[in-house]
Amino acid sequence: MTTTGMKPTYTLVAPVTLQARVALPASKSISNRALILHALSGGVQRPLNLSDCDDTAVMIRALECDSAAIDIHAAGTAMRFLTAYLSTRPGSRLLTGSARMKQRPIRLLVDALRTLGADIRYAEQEGFPPLLIQGKALPGSEITLAGSVSSQYISALLMIGPTLPSGLTLHLTGDLISVPYINLTLSLMGHYGAEARWSDERTIRVEPGRYRDVPFTVESDWSAASYWYEMMALWQPQHEEMGSSAEHNPCIELQGLFPRSSQGDSRGAELFAKLGVHTAFTDEGVRLTRLGTPVARMVEHLVDMPDLAQTFVVTCCLMGIPFRFSGLQSLRIKETDRISALQQELRKLGYVIKDEHDSILSWNGERCPVEEHPVIATYDDHRMAMAFAPAVLRLPELTIDHPEVVSKSYPVYWQHLEAAGFSIR
Repeated sequence: MTTTGMKPTYTLVAPVTLQARVALPASKSISNRALILHALSGGVQRPLNLSDCDDTAVMIRALECDSAAIDIHAAGTAMRFLTAYLSTRPGSRLLTGSARMKQRPIRLLVDALRTLGADIRYAEQEGFPPLLIQGKALPGSEITLAGSVSSQYISALLMIGPTLPSGLTLHLTGDLISVPYINLTLSLMGHYGAEARWSDERTIRVEPGRYRDVPFTVESDWSAASYWYEMMALWQPQHEEMGSSAEHNPCIELQGLFPRSSQGDSRGAELFAKLGVHTAFTDEGVRLTRLGTPVARMVEHLVDMPDLAQTFVVTCCLMGIPFRFSGLQSLRIKETDRISALQQELRKLGYVIKDEHDSILSWNGERCPVEEHPVIATYDDHRMAMAFAPAVLRLPELTIDHPEVVSKSYPVYWQHLEAAGFSIR
């Protein structure tokens, strides 16, 4: 790692060949849900193969903390899940976070919990963390929410459903987004003994009861896998004569992925097939190879996997494939404003990205001058660093500012890239 002023940077150079065997990190989404469900069960069998990322470490510390103040830093999942969890646990807590976290709205979740009887107050700005939570038994049992809210709000409410005296009936109105994440939560709740199901296409019913203390092993993270899919899509031999040599045919093996995963981001494999990446499941995970001709244009609705938006936007630009990606309404309130961040950083690489209605990103092939030595800003967002790094496969070199942000979900990302042959200085 080098420094510019006091700012750490990594400068990347692509490998000559792309051959890798990668032990992917465990799923952060599953890890954090399993930890809440384990805590609600009162059990002693902590889930196995937990993610070693910052967000999961924060969740573990928070659930084991006896302090009156809990700082979850930049962990959005922890903020949402713990707001609901602490509302049902006896005691008074201050739930706070980073400066960015204090700018991320949470009113809809707080209002829903108040409907159930929760005692939550805003410690600073109305509608935003930090929160003063007085935990107690919640008498309510029915909530109506817009289906377009973050699935983490919905999941936070669903997971405390069995602890309510009359259970929980959740009505969703309007457009439903991120349904796979809701189904992931329901699946995990079922594993821990809850009776929770869709009673119709707009209503979820959670019966009252107790969670069981049962063993559970977390699978690998399909979101992390997406960056290796991106590398496979972007790889091209540096010399034409290499193209026909078996030694230089790219192959990536990703361990710990399941063919019938409940992770919504597993659908990314289907979309990458359109970009020429073939997925073969093995006993250990998946094997990625190049097969077929990429599409001429990509039009996809990504509402069920918004965390892969950066991956696909960067991939399509560097492959020269025009696109239109919709369903991105949650990107403005992620770790950063991901719509604006993508537009600014891709402009450095010569691509002019358009946005519509704060929910659509498109590119029609429009170019602009390329910066001579582009430095990609990461905005405290792990996915900006990981989605842009593979772009170096189509560039002489690329510099990533504040590369340490990957610790939020994939702490060994840079080590894995070096093991795959990337030069990082």
